[in-house]
Order: sequence, then C-alpha cells, then structure tokens
Amino acid sequence: MSPGPKHGGNLRQASEASGLPQQELIDFSASINPLGFPQWLRPLISAQISHLAHYPDPEASELATALAAHHQIEPDQVIVGNGASELLYLLPQVLNHKRLLVPVPSYADYTATAEAAGLQVDTLPLLAKDEFQLDLAQLSASLTDDHLVIIGHPNNPTGKLCDTRALRQLILQHPQNHFIVDESFIDFADPVHSLRWQRPGNLIIVQSMTKSWAIPGLRLGYALADQKVVTAMRHMRPDWSVNSIAQAAGVRALQDSDFLKRTRDYVRQQRLDLFTQLESIHGLHPFPSDANFLLVRIDHPTLDASALAQNLLKRGIIIRSCGNFKGLDNRYFRVAVRTAEEQQRLCAELDACINAVSLKKTARKTPAIMFQGTGSNAGKSILTAALCRILFQDGVSVAPFKAQNMSLNSCVTFQGGEMGRAQVLQAQACRLDADVRMNPVLLKPSSATGSQVIVCGKVLETMHFNDYAERRSGIFTQVQQCYDNLASEHQVMVLEGAGSPAEINLKSRDIVNMNMARYADAKVLLVGDIDRGGVFASFVGTMELLNEWERQLVSGFVINRFRGDATLFGDALDLTSQHTGKPFLGTVPYLLNLGLPEEDSVDFKDGLIGTDKKEGKVLDIALIDLPHISNFTDIDALRVETDVHVRRVCRVAELGQPDAVILPGTKNVIRDLDYLVTSGLAVAVRQLAEAGTEIVGICGGYQMLGEKIADPHAIESSRETVQGLGLLALETTLQPDKIMTRCHATHLSSAEPLHGYEIHHGTSTGDNLKPLIQREDGAVIGSCVADREHIWGTYLHGVFDADGFRRWFLDRLRQRKGWQVIGKIQSPYDLEPALDRLADHVRASLSMDEIYRLLGL
Repeated sequence: MSPGPKHGGNLRQASEASGLPQQELIDFSASINPLGFPQWLRPLISAQISHLAHYPDPEASELATALAAHHQIEPDQVIVGNGASELLYLLPQVLNHKRLLVPVPSYADYTATAEAAGLQVDTLPLLAKDEFQLDLAQLSASLTDDHLVIIGHPNNPTGKLCDTRALRQLILQHPQNHFIVDESFIDFADPVHSLRWQRPGNLIIVQSMTKSWAIPGLRLGYALADQKVVTAMRHMRPDWSVNSIAQAAGVRALQDSDFLKRTRDYVRQQRLDLFTQLESIHGLHPFPSDANFLLVRIDHPTLDASALAQNLLKRGIIIRSCGNFKGLDNRYFRVAVRTAEEQQRLCAELDACINAVSLKKTARKTPAIMFQGTGSNAGKSILTAALCRILFQDGVSVAPFKAQNMSLNSCVTFQGGEMGRAQVLQAQACRLDADVRMNPVLLKPSSATGSQVIVCGKVLETMHFNDYAERRSGIFTQVQQCYDNLASEHQVMVLEGAGSPAEINLKSRDIVNMNMARYADAKVLLVGDIDRGGVFASFVGTMELLNEWERQLVSGFVINRFRGDATLFGDALDLTSQHTGKPFLGTVPYLLNLGLPEEDSVDFKDGLIGTDKKEGKVLDIALIDLPHISNFTDIDALRVETDVHVRRVCRVAELGQPDAVILPGTKNVIRDLDYLVTSGLAVAVRQLAEAGTEIVGICGGYQMLGEKIADPHAIESSRETVQGLGLLALETTLQPDKIMTRCHATHLSSAEPLHGYEIHHGTSTGDNLKPLIQREDGAVIGSCVADREHIWGTYLHGVFDADGFRRWFLDRLRQRKGWQVIGKIQSPYDLEPALDRLADHVRASLSMDEIYRLLGL
C-alpha cells in the first residue's frame, strides 16, 4: 500500500497539479451518477433559499418520516446524516464493540471510524484470484463475539455485491454481532440485492444519497437501524448537521423512482461498454463490477497506477489510484462510469500511455457558435448574418445553419429546393449560394395546428403538429446528416436557434436549440432584446429553466437593440452574471434602417413596416396584411426607395386612397380570401381598382385577383371552389405538387429584365389576358387585363428587386399623379453594403476576441 489521496473527486487539487482549469478536467476518480442531478433540483434549491434564514429541523423529521414510509418501517428506525460518512463515524461509538472486522480492500473510512472509536481493526483479505468476491464462510469463521462488522454492498473499490441471501443468513446466525452494511452504491445495482427489506435487528443499513442523486456538495445520507441504536446516534450527532436544502432534496428524491431506473439502465450499459474497452487494452485487467465504477489492474514492467494517474492528469483526466487501499498495491486504480464520449477518450489515453499507441486522430467537430434567444424576434437571424459576414471578412470559410425554421417567408435555391429566407440572407453574408442543407426543415404554418413540412428542400406533407412531433426523431437524423455534410466543407459554422430554449413544453422534442447545439458541440450565445423590455429577467429566467447540461453549453449573453446611455445599466450586468454564472459578451445598439430583409413577419405584424414615413412627394403603397402572409420580403426593395412609403393595412378604415395596393403571397389563399371578404377589404380593393388605382397581386395575391380558385385535392380547404376578387379573367386550380424554381424573366411592357423565384401549388389559366411577365423559356408567369394594365399579377417572387423595373413601376405611378418622373435608379437594392454595414456595427459591439477564443481560432 502506498500513500495517496484519501478520496477521489478533489478537482481543486487536480487543477493545481495539472495546471488545467477545473472545467477542462474529466473526473473518473469520483463515482457519481453520470447523468448528473435531476432536473427538479435547481428549481427546488431556488424555492428553498428563503428558508435559509431559519435553522433547519435538527431531526430532519419530514425526510425521516418519508424514508420510513419508503422502506415500510417506523420513523424511529431512521436517522438522517450529513452524508453517509457522518453516520459511519457515529456507529462504532454507540455499538459498544471492541474490535472491527472488515474485508479489504474497502472504503478507507471504515477503518478510520473504528480507530477513532478505539476499536482494534482486523481485516479479511479479498483476493484478486476470486475477483475480490467476499467469502462469507471465511467471514463467519473469523468472527468473535467482540466484532463489529462493516461490509460495502456493493464494495468500494471493487464494486462487488455479496450473496444477499447468504449474507442475511449469516447476520441472523450471529445476533451478538452488529453488522453495518454500507449500501451507498446499491442504487446503481439491482435493488433486489438490498438488505433493507426485512432487516434483522443486528443489521444497520447505511445509505448515501449523494452518489445516486449526484449531490455530493449537499451531503446527505441516512441509516436504518433499531430504535435504540438510532436514539443513541441522535444523542451524539451535532444539531443541525443536515441543512434545509439537503432535507428538501431528499424528500423530493424519494418521489422520483423513474430517475433511479433511468440511472440503472444507463449505468449498466455504460459499465459494460467501459469494461469491454478496458479489457481490449493490452496490459489492463478490469474486474467485473455491480456498481458505477470499475477496479482495474495494470500489468506493466515500468508503469504503475500512480505514474499512470500522473500521466493522465497532464492530459486532463483524473483516475483514482488505489495503492493506498489496504489489500491493494500500486498496480490498481479505479475509474467511474461516465458518458460514452468521455469513456472513449479515457481508453484512448490509457492505450497511449501504456502501450505508446498514437492517439487516433478523431474527426474534430467543426468549430461552431450558436445564437439562441430568450424569445422569438430577439434578433438571432440578423446577428447570425452579421457574424457570418464578420468571419468572411476575416478570411474564414463559414456557413450558416438553422435546423428547423417556422416561417412563411421562403426562397428557392438554384437547385430548386425550398428553404427559409433568413438562411438565404445568411448564406449571402458568407458569399455562398443558398443550400437547403443550411435549413433542412422548414415549417410553413397552414392553420393554427398544422404546417406544411419541407425537408431538405422538398415538401414532405402537411401535418398536424402532434404528427410531426412523432416523426421528429427520424427527421433529426436527416438534420444531423445535413449539418455534418455542410460543416465538413467549412472552417466554422454559425448556427441559429428558434424561439427560446427554455420553452419547457417543447424541450423534449427540440431539434433546433440545445439538442442541436449539443450535437454540433456549439458554444451558445443567448440573445435578449432589450427594446422589448425585461431583458435581465429573461436572461435569468431562461437560465433557471435550462437543464444542467444545457446551461453548460451557454457561453454568455448578448444584449441586442439597445438604445440610450450604457451607463444606465449600473450594476445590472454584474448582478445578472452573479445570478447565472455567465458573462456578457456584448451590447449591440439599435441599428435603424438595416436595409435587410426581416427574419420573419414579426416586424411586419408589429406595424414596423409603416414607420419609415418620408418627406416630400412620396408615393403611398398599401400592403394588405393577410393572416397567412408569406414572402413579405417581396416589398423590401420598395422600402429602400426615397420616394416611397409602404404601409401595412389590416382594416378598411386604414386603406384610404393609396397610389398602389399590393396583395402579397399567402400560405393559405382560400382562408385569406375569406378574410378579405369578411373584413370588407375585398369590396374596397375592387372599388380602388375601378377608380384606376394600381392593384398588384404576387403569387397567392395573383390567384386572388382571378375569378375562381379550385381546390379539388383539399390542399387548403374542404371547399372545391371559391370565388376570387374577379379583377382578372383568371382561374386557378391548386395542385398537390408544388412548383419551385428560380428564374429570369422580362417585364414585357417595359422590356426590363427581372429575376426571382416561384413557389406555388396552383396553375392559372385565363382568357382575354395580356401576357405581362415572361420567363426565359417562354412561360407566362404574369398577366394583366389588356385595356387595364393597372391591374396585374405575377407568380414571380422578387419582382421588385430589379432596380430598372422598380424605377419604371414607380415612375409610372408618379406620372399618373402628374409628378415629374425621376427616370434613373435612385436606390440600388444591393444587400452587400447593408451586410458590410451590419458587420461593422456588430463587430464594434461584441467581444470578438472572446468569440474567437470560444471558436478556437
């Protein structure tokens, strides 16, 4: 036996010895539940903080009563302690024995507690040739009437259970002896092996709750014994040794049997995998175990366990050298069961140390960072685009990624796949062509409870949200494949989350926030919109609702859309960091007139589209706000013009006498047509058309301008046919197959070139219509009435993006009003300067050095 650490799990000491930060160490020396503590622990602790102003119950009565009910015994047979160690130290002092008989190797405190009580210690060797199995016949033969017996069940460090039936029989055969059976690790084995049921009178069960519930910092344990023993222990135990938070945690733990079952299932599989890996390493001999750790012997001519532990510590791995256990020598060490990834790293490092095997270069995950929000519309998409452009400017090959987007604002790639418009903008920030791998799943809501599901750019089907949830695991596999393929082509990935990661009703089915971040090994920056108020509460609240593994993924906070004087923050940043343990990595000031497409229809619905009122002779263009509006970015190019004011219209009273009315795209033409009729907007638009006002329909809006829409396949409605606005002699039939294509076209009346894309289910035909917009292949995708060209529509999304046509369109409106035409392009719709401006703005606001450090760049 050689000197060494008395216990495992001393991270501070290991950090000082290795020179590595504690968070970079993997601790195999402490045998704690690899699943970590349960989700309910953090909120329980938070709820108990107010009780810290009072002394805890010195008898832990509520917990003792709960334990008695759990074990079907009387409360006076239960004592709660400050961990199992406190109870183990009390027992030799109250049981009046002169000698201790203890199998070795075993937990060092068994001997220490007996020696502290003045007992003579006798040991019973457990032999490696017997795989350290306790020989109960030999134990019985070694007993004298003076002996107190302490047995680990499972034993530490061997992990072996005793023959439960035989041990119970032995205890009954020796009523003059007391037997302390330490079941601190029994929760990791099959509970059928516990001796706590029908406990003999001379048996004391000691149980730690810190191992199985992963709360060693709280210190909690209990003992089951006869009433006289418990009373004697209570008289010797210091008052208030168990704090109120630990007591509350113990009560709650007894209600969560599912957690222990999941723990056992997980540990059983991980233990088997670890044993198999260790057994395959030349020079190592692992011993079978029933607990959450394995005892291992190293058979090497020059390397012992102590030297091995030192080598591993330099590599960031802590193991428990067991040379200081009685009955073992410097060849033995113990390792805890941990996660699969951690165990694989341990075994690779062990092989490298023992056999000079070169570490296999595992494919390192592409460095990744992810913006998640405290809620929707926090600015995640714009910040993602900004960081993409910053990294591109710095010479980094970067790509954006959003696993799942719920949006009616989509675009078609050059390959003909459909994806979210926000990821198209982010791709442009990286100077990349849009690729459906950047947004593998697009959900386009078609009702309050259903969406059209688009996977890898193609329509899967329209599903109820519950149906989609059931199929999400399979879809997530496709998402992961898309991510891996895309990430393999770039140096850095910038991911975007959706909504909030703290939506506890949805977290179990998440594929876009923390589960995606974990898969990508992404550093998460949590974004809060201070312009909406409550940003500090949202940071703290979000963190409080995250699971422990999710919290560990969060690297810091970003405040977005800040207006005013930063000194007004006072100590709010420091207080928030104190509450959460996370730093602030930047405050991004509000940037007006971004000149970029919005993330989704949120800003449009909030009415922000009508706030850019301009001075002088300004054209008034009314955009009808449809309930299922989609691709509303079709009007973004109009908004940059200095002589145009675009405003949102929801009601007839808001319509007025605009110079032009635009009916935008919609995900549900039939329902939105019903809305126009019931709101009175249908009549009002017809009246404006008769008065000569320019009426423009784009995609679904184009279909609405017609006379009839047929839906024979019930794609949007159970009604086979509905009447349109009747402004164009056009009939549309909705088809199951969606048309998705990028294209170039010509506006025939102006001869101006156009570019954009089509996304629609319908095919439209009509008589007496004048072709207005024609694709390069000759197909007509826009038309008007021959003698009323002020009423027209098109399937082309992005029709106003072409600078020449947009100015022609606006000058025609000016001419009708008797204003002088401008005749030349005023405001080129070029997103590149806007992206560079955004990047400069965000670069100056974020801690870029820290972001680069997080990315390992």
